[in-house]
Amino acid sequence: MHRYHIPIIILAVLAGILAVVLIFPVINIIITSDPGLLLAAIRDKEVFHSITLTLECAGYATLLALVFGVPLAYLLARFSFWGKSFIEAAINIPIIIPHAAAGIALLTVLSHGFVVGDIVKMTNVQIIDTKLGITIAMFFVSSPFLINNAIIAFNSFDAKLEKTARTLGAGFWRTFFAISLPLSFRGIIKGALMMWGRGISEFGAVVILAYHPMITSTLIFERFESYGLKHSKPVAALLILLCLVFFSFIIYAGNSHARHKEY
Repeated sequence: MHRYHIPIIILAVLAGILAVVLIFPVINIIITSDPGLLLAAIRDKEVFHSITLTLECAGYATLLALVFGVPLAYLLARFSFWGKSFIEAAINIPIIIPHAAAGIALLTVLSHGFVVGDIVKMTNVQIIDTKLGITIAMFFVSSPFLINNAIIAFNSFDAKLEKTARTLGAGFWRTFFAISLPLSFRGIIKGALMMWGRGISEFGAVVILAYHPMITSTLIFERFESYGLKHSKPVAALLILLCLVFFSFIIYAGNSHARHKEY
């Protein structure tokens, strides 16, 4: 046996074990779900409403991140300033803290007795246990995925292209919309898809801030607590299938971005 074959075999075995550990539970819950209950879950109006609500709120959260996160990503990618490292670290805090803790933090800030909560109350805007609350929770925990991908996208092309455009008379905004944004567009879209997918699967922060109306993750938890594993599995299987669809879009977007860079 060639001396390089043994390391390759070891790597292949380790990769195979990891693949089984990651993939088997996902595939198993789909193939072991009762077909009758799975069909009933598809026809269940409560399940359908929770899925549409999940998609809707994740979409709103992603749109908010596009509006506020992309400019921030460009600022971090192109400029050096005091406090930049702190902002870069702060962006990733929602990723590293438990999402239930994130939900508690949001609930504390938005509740009566805190400055933000009191201001919100004065405007008569309802956040807790509303679509807005779900959207805020999803935005808080998922926006780092979009922002980080946008930073990478802006750093993926030479900044000299922007400088050249400005020396030729193009203003800041014209350069941004004609050069910066088109060249980073695919990477930003990939980040948006990742954020949307992460928002769809969110549970911890949402269940604290807005248990009702129930998104799909909350409904799965509710069904499990009330009826057990048998009746929660079909809903979980549907959510997994939905996440797999978005994961496929992310892979496609990533591959398209890679092919685009080659040309």
